[in-house]
Amino acid sequence: MLRTGLILRLFHKGFRIQRKRMFMTVAAIAWGTICIILLLSFGEGLKRQIEKNRRGLGVGIVMVWPGETSKEYKGFPPGRTFRFRQEDVELLRERIPEIETISGEARTYQVSISKGKKAVNKVVNGAEPCYEELRSQFPQPGGRYINELDMARKRRVAFIGWKLKEELFGAKQAIGEVILISRMPFTVIGVMQEKQQMGMYGGPDSEKVVIPLSTFEVLFGRDYLNNVIFKPVSLDTNEAVVKKVYEVLGGKHRFDPADERALQVWDTIKNGKVMHNMLLGVEIFLGVIGSFTLLVSGIGVANIIFAVVRERTKEIGVKMALGAKRSYIMGPFLLEALFITFAGGLIGILLSIGIIGGLASIKTQNEALEFIGRPTFSWVVALTTVALLGFIGFLAGYFPSRRAASVNPAESLRYE
Repeated sequence: MLRTGLILRLFHKGFRIQRKRMFMTVAAIAWGTICIILLLSFGEGLKRQIEKNRRGLGVGIVMVWPGETSKEYKGFPPGRTFRFRQEDVELLRERIPEIETISGEARTYQVSISKGKKAVNKVVNGAEPCYEELRSQFPQPGGRYINELDMARKRRVAFIGWKLKEELFGAKQAIGEVILISRMPFTVIGVMQEKQQMGMYGGPDSEKVVIPLSTFEVLFGRDYLNNVIFKPVSLDTNEAVVKKVYEVLGGKHRFDPADERALQVWDTIKNGKVMHNMLLGVEIFLGVIGSFTLLVSGIGVANIIFAVVRERTKEIGVKMALGAKRSYIMGPFLLEALFITFAGGLIGILLSIGIIGGLASIKTQNEALEFIGRPTFSWVVALTTVALLGFIGFLAGYFPSRRAASVNPAESLRYE
């Protein structure tokens, strides 16, 4: 206890003498801390926003379109095309138990949608009730999605995107109102919740109309599907399930299961893993840049301690000649280095929290800024920064203090 008190008094004496120099170094450490936290916070915000945007398309889904065969198979020439029908969906549902949810999807473009004097041309989708979960098309409060009864009775009901609702109804209530789709009356049963959508096909969901697939077939006189969309039971089995889809559909439509061009597959699970690795690489890159900034600040701390050691060489020699222990010599210098780094780090963290909070509170209608996200403070990043600062502070103080403790008393007394 006595030894600790003595070390603290020696540290306090040194701090009073070196106040200006310490203040500048604390400021440098704080700036380095701000840099690394802001860099990683922007990286974390970007990662979270991209993940959110990806979920706008759907979570853990695979979409399949019919393609064109490129290989001969059992007497059939290459270059053949085919179409999906509802029986293909039922076949996949029956033959592949690893598929959790599956839906056929039909789509037509430039369909006249009108309400009163307002008329627009939009995409109309025919889908099954499970399409809601597959494509993250959730209704706003007060509305609902297509259900099994709508399918069975071929009801003329419509689920519309929020931007289409604004075009047709403005600020008025849309649920329960009647719109004309290709001059046929449909009742609006729900409006889609707003969402960010990074991936899309056939246009943004916000401007589409979804009607029961059975109604779609009657309205447009079509018995074929544009594509099939499914979700595997486990995200780790996506590639195996896709392989089985090739096998099942290859047997039905007479194409080689190894013919990759026979089907067009958009595997969002596989793409998501690639995107995750890319974003992880960006975060590591930003962290390395920020760490170099802190390392430079740590070198500044070490230089200050070395300068202090040189200036107090005679004082150190006198203390050692009078029998001062090694810990009494090293303690104040180590404490000084740790104090500088932790003080700078604490100030930097507090300022970073304030800056991030200020940026997060700024409201903007800029879609580009909303798409890339806002900086997100992470306590994992903050604690990692504190640990890094402690390590840098220890190294910055250890080597100069070790040098001070190894000074020869006789030589130090003659030092000029």
